[in-house]
Amino acid sequence: MLEIEVKIQIKENPKEAAENILKQGAVLVKNRYFEENTLYDFPGQILTKKQQAVRLRKIGKRSYLTFKGSPQKSRRFKIRDEYETEVKNASQLKKILKSLGLSPSYTYSKYRAVYKYKKLKIFIDETQAGNFIEFEGQRSDIVRFARSMNYANSSFITKDYISLLEASKNIHDDQKGTEP
Repeated sequence: MLEIEVKIQIKENPKEAAENILKQGAVLVKNRYFEENTLYDFPGQILTKKQQAVRLRKIGKRSYLTFKGSPQKSRRFKIRDEYETEVKNASQLKKILKSLGLSPSYTYSKYRAVYKYKKLKIFIDETQAGNFIEFEGQRSDIVRFARSMNYANSSFITKDYISLLEASKNIHDDQKGTEP
């Protein structure tokens, strides 16, 4: 499946963002929940170098395996193939991944709430790098809904959470070394 997405970093708290999303006509699909994401890669970071990812996501007792292909060229949107399936036995899957030569390369967690407006998926993500609204759907639907919330295209972020978390971590590390 082709995934088209953007993120927007939000300044308001997630509850205010949720109210704004609902005012635009979206409906709540899933209340705020915790998820843990572990990326797997081969030695030498082969997938990372291709901007691809194999991710195991845990939400409560459920687990999902996802493959994300290399991003396609786009100035404003992150566009790439994505394939996902629910995993019945995560511990067995980890053994399979290890047997294939994959090992955990990065783990991060976040809180997420899920909304929908027609065919557009809207997420509010609370991460250590900040709070974000993520839109997944057709380009025109993303632009239209973001504009209805008073977000300009210039606020679109196409970076993945790993890049955002690492940048945030570096900023925090730099601040630790500075005396006021």
